[in-house]
This record gives sequence, C-alpha cells and structure tokens, in this order.
Amino acid sequence: MNKILLIEDDKDLNTGLTYDLEAENYKVYSALTLGEGMSVLSENEVDLILLDGNLPDGDGFDFCRAIKAEKDIPIIFLTARDMDRDEMRGFDCGADDYITKPFKMPILHRRLQAALRRTSAGPGERIQYDDGCLKIDFDTMTATLEGEPLAMTPTEFKILRLLIANADRVMTKTLLLEKVWDNTGNFVDEHAVAVNINRLRRKIESGDHAYIKTLYGMGYQWKGKKTEWKN
Repeated sequence: MNKILLIEDDKDLNTGLTYDLEAENYKVYSALTLGEGMSVLSENEVDLILLDGNLPDGDGFDFCRAIKAEKDIPIIFLTARDMDRDEMRGFDCGADDYITKPFKMPILHRRLQAALRRTSAGPGERIQYDDGCLKIDFDTMTATLEGEPLAMTPTEFKILRLLIANADRVMTKTLLLEKVWDNTGNFVDEHAVAVNINRLRRKIESGDHAYIKTLYGMGYQWKGKKTEWKN
C-alpha cells in the first residue's frame, strides 16, 4: 500500500481527498500546515507528497525545494496558482507534477499512478553511466559531478536514462512525455519536458561539458559519451 502525505489547508478539500484516496487503497497522512507535514515526515516514511502552494505557515514551493534537497520523494503540487510562472516555479523547485484546481479525480489518480510508477525500481537491474566527470548510478539514483554529489529528482534520472540509452536517436518531446510522465502522454504538456531539460542542463553542463543537444522542432539528443551499460 502506497503512503501519501497530503498537505492542504482547505479542511473540506483535505477531508474529501483523504476519503477518496483511501478508497483507492492509499494510506493517507493528512496535514493542514507545513508544520504538521514536517511532523508526519519525521515519524513516517511516505511514497509521495501532495502539496498545496499556499499554506498558512509558509510557502509550498520553498518546502518542495527543501524536501527535494534531502530526499527523492515524488511531489505533486495541487494548487489554485494557475499562472505559467507559478507552474514553472513548481517544476524549477523540483516538483514531479503540477495540477491546478479545480481538477478531476480520475486525472489525479492517473498522475499519482504515473509518479509512483516512475519511482519504483526494476528488479535486479543495475545501470550506470561514467564519463570521468559525470557519474550516475540509476539503480541507487545517485549522481556526482566532478566528484561532488549531485541532487536530482526521480524525473530527472528517468530523462537522463532515456537520453543516454538512446544516444544515437533524437528523443522527441512526445516520446519523452510517453516514457517519463505517463504511458499515454495525455496528462502533462510539453512545457514540463522543456522545464526539466533546462533544469538538467543547469545541473550537469558547463563550458567544458555539454551533454544535451536541442534539435529545434524535433527534440533532444544525448551528446555525451556513448557508453555501454555496466550491469
């Protein structure tokens, strides 16, 4: 049973979401404030966080960034902040998905399933990339850049794995949506791909190392070392 931390200060919405998600066989820890959410995290392991952007005791975006710096927990924003700049800020601080209110419960269910599916490890699989500068272990979801630990989200690891494994191919935005966000690609738009690619570039690229090439109107291609997977 997957465990979800729900941080939502609207009591009626919080209660309704908790009831619905528990009916879908999730274990839900309900919190009305960031402080309550932190208390839950200090005492329990959770598989995913549903997070409002505006909360009475703090900013959900800052909370998301702080959590992602410490743990690889999928975080989905569930917020009334529907401006493009708000959505971009959500992805920039590490969110795995961004859903604006009002929303339909079947869509939320699908996005929860997709986020949880992305973070479930394949049995017995160990895949690594190492070019002497950038080292990635996709099994343990750890990475270093020039020997220094590199913080990345589960979505970023999934994108990198697809790009590296298909270094001879152009990966279109549509293909990345299908492989990374959902097997139908219907519930996240191409903006999420661009935001995550740009964030990855800021993390792994420098003047001496360019890894991801944009082919305008087509998609993206891995330009780093072509390497065989180490199993």
